[in-house]
Amino acid sequence: MLSSYFKLKENGTTVRTEVLAGITTFMTMAYILAVNPSILSAAGMDQPALFTATALSAAIATLVMAFLAKLPFALAPGMGLNAFFAFGVVLGMGHSWQFALTAVFLEGILFLILTALNIREAILNAIPMAVKHAISAGIGLFIAFIGMKNAGLISGYEPTLVTLGDVKSAPVVLMMAGVLLTGALLVLRVKGALLIGMFAVTLAGIPFGVTEVPDGNLVTLPPSLAPIFWKFEFSQIFTLEMLVVLFTFLFVDMFDTVGTLVGVSDKAGMLDEQGRIPNAKQAFFADAIGTTAGAALGTSTVTVYIESASGVTEGGKTGMTALTTAVLFLLALFFAPIFIMVPAAATAPALVIVGVFMMSPLRKVDFDDMLSAIPAFVTLIMMPLTFSIADGIIFGLLTHVVLHLATGKIKALSPFTIGLAALFVLKLAM
Repeated sequence: MLSSYFKLKENGTTVRTEVLAGITTFMTMAYILAVNPSILSAAGMDQPALFTATALSAAIATLVMAFLAKLPFALAPGMGLNAFFAFGVVLGMGHSWQFALTAVFLEGILFLILTALNIREAILNAIPMAVKHAISAGIGLFIAFIGMKNAGLISGYEPTLVTLGDVKSAPVVLMMAGVLLTGALLVLRVKGALLIGMFAVTLAGIPFGVTEVPDGNLVTLPPSLAPIFWKFEFSQIFTLEMLVVLFTFLFVDMFDTVGTLVGVSDKAGMLDEQGRIPNAKQAFFADAIGTTAGAALGTSTVTVYIESASGVTEGGKTGMTALTTAVLFLLALFFAPIFIMVPAAATAPALVIVGVFMMSPLRKVDFDDMLSAIPAFVTLIMMPLTFSIADGIIFGLLTHVVLHLATGKIKALSPFTIGLAALFVLKLAM
């Protein structure tokens, strides 16, 4: 029944491929189950309850993606947005975490309205094709950079900003070995290469102390949501402070989601000739529903994950991939110690290899045409250097518009694209 619902045969895929892709996506993003509670607990929220909220919000949003949009993408509370929630809104601005949750809840409702009115689709379609192709490659560099940073191969250093980490440390050695093992398996066309690489590094990390083997029971009941469930400050809705926080959440999440959907869809060959994503409206609904439900459960903004590219790389093409990932998030509620034990050194090789795969859409960019090449390059380079998908899109589209205006080619720009560029300038000025 599921095979016909997701049209596996028509999409040239199988149940085995889709399930394997879903497992791979989950394994590369399972770190969020440990990281999100850790970040948000800094705002004074209950950490065990946050684990449950993280898993449930990811499962709900990804199930909507699976059955409504039928796309192989997974969602969860977004990195960066959770840091802004805890360190920006709460610790920086001095608001309560209930205030921040209220802003996230309002953001989700606004996203539902914007999606119903097709505004988010219009923004998606306003991005030029060269920039769309560069988004995929930019995300590839971004997630490879994240993987190397998390494993310790790259570290911060002044005055060069980044430098080579300690290549003799166990996590870095295991990470590099994982890249070579996964790469060799891909060359040999072994199915599930990314997943095999992650499991191998996880096991190899045990004797080196890189993988922490959990003590006690491996099966536990999910922690209660009571400390954080439906904790809103509705009395603050009409304040200027709420407007500022809401706008920031809304803007960053909107373009992170658009960028991720475009980049991973481009890699999967899902974009049509006009650069449109199939079932884009339904995909945006998954994001909006996830954010609204996540706020009610007690967590920060839910968004599409760039780690979905790992599942697409393994052959995932339909909502069955997302369904598999969602089921694993539900299972994780009861097997938290097992899932959380996977170290960054094990997920980093998968992210690096996925970064390689994400480069292929650059072949579609005409680098002999500077009107296409320069905006594409700016998009590509700004994502890893600003550590933001949204900023990469902003600077890429602004470059595209300014070059057209400066060379008298304004007729090639749509009014919506110009309006979007004006909004970006306003955002940067603020």
